[in-house]
Amino acid sequence: MDVRSNEPFWLIKNSLPQSYPSLKNDISSEVLIIGAGITGALMAYKLINEEKKVVMVDRRDVCNGSTAASTSMLQYEIDVPLHKLIEQVGLTCAVSSYQNCEKAITDLKKIIKEIKADCGFQEKYSVYFASSKNDISFLKDEFVARKNHGFKVKWLTKDEVEKLGLKAYAAIESKSGAVMDVYKLANALLEYCAAKGLEIYDRTEIEKIKSKHEKLIAETKNGFNIEINDVVHCTGYESTETVGENIVELKSTFALASEAFDKIPKGFIKRIYWNTDAPYLYFRSTDDGRIVMGGGDREFKNAARRDALLPKKEKELVKSFKKCFPNIPFTLDYSWAGTFGETKDSLPYFGKPDPKKNEHYILGFGGNGITFSVMGMDAIVHSINKTPHPYLEYYKFNR
Repeated sequence: MDVRSNEPFWLIKNSLPQSYPSLKNDISSEVLIIGAGITGALMAYKLINEEKKVVMVDRRDVCNGSTAASTSMLQYEIDVPLHKLIEQVGLTCAVSSYQNCEKAITDLKKIIKEIKADCGFQEKYSVYFASSKNDISFLKDEFVARKNHGFKVKWLTKDEVEKLGLKAYAAIESKSGAVMDVYKLANALLEYCAAKGLEIYDRTEIEKIKSKHEKLIAETKNGFNIEINDVVHCTGYESTETVGENIVELKSTFALASEAFDKIPKGFIKRIYWNTDAPYLYFRSTDDGRIVMGGGDREFKNAARRDALLPKKEKELVKSFKKCFPNIPFTLDYSWAGTFGETKDSLPYFGKPDPKKNEHYILGFGGNGITFSVMGMDAIVHSINKTPHPYLEYYKFNR
């Protein structure tokens, strides 16, 4: 699957920090990670720290799939609002999902500090705003639900949001949010893990996986074999090729980056934004003084049709920005499109689709892919070790 189009801003900004060889001979290891994006990099970090022998492959250059297209906003808020998620999956699962996404941001901050990654991590307030008067009561219900379950939130009136330069009817301001450059972090994690023994092979595509006695054999497209005990699939939306499309509804999404401002607008210094529209819009600043925004989601048909929509979506998104921030000039500099997916409950899938096979998945679909990946690290270690973990129950396949 072609999961993105154009060269996203992060890739242009950072180029290729390092490259790795393709696999040219048969090898063996304990664990094979398929997918060298942020999810695979975090999983490798966890397994290497667990003293596992790990090999990683990717069909592309590392970090050049969805990771390069991410807008790198970190939120504890899930795509389904808390008060609606409680109705869908129950109080315990819903509240703990929000709590653990919040914890994941803190955990990620610790990892970044430990490996000394220069990835522009900054903590921000998250502003969830009502785009219309009709959304005010909905937003109030969400505010009450979060407040009742211990989240640090503040209600912003229309006058208060206007002081931020935002045209909206009301908003919830949350303390827990962050931004970073996920492409740089993923590359830094891979470099860190490679120094500790991780074997990385890019431009190496796995064609099939078969069982041999108590082992698994992953066969590459070029005819080489990797013998392992366990496989961890960190292939994101491309996992539909191996587990089927019934678990996720694929969407096309679009993102823009502005020209750099001489001075970043005041409302963007300490805050990220997203709104109550369906599909929602989201906005953030970057460490080099730009504003990145995304949205305009459409049902995914194929990469060619997605990419053909980009010129139209550029105009729509710039117009939407001006509607939300009428006093901030947005001059388009970069644009790109990508593919993402939504599950029915906006929650991830962790664990084994087939209990009989030692093939494990971290599928952090939706807008919380990065925080879900942080959560998934622990779950997959337990899945490999065949020990229980609450995430393996909350986010199991066939739930």
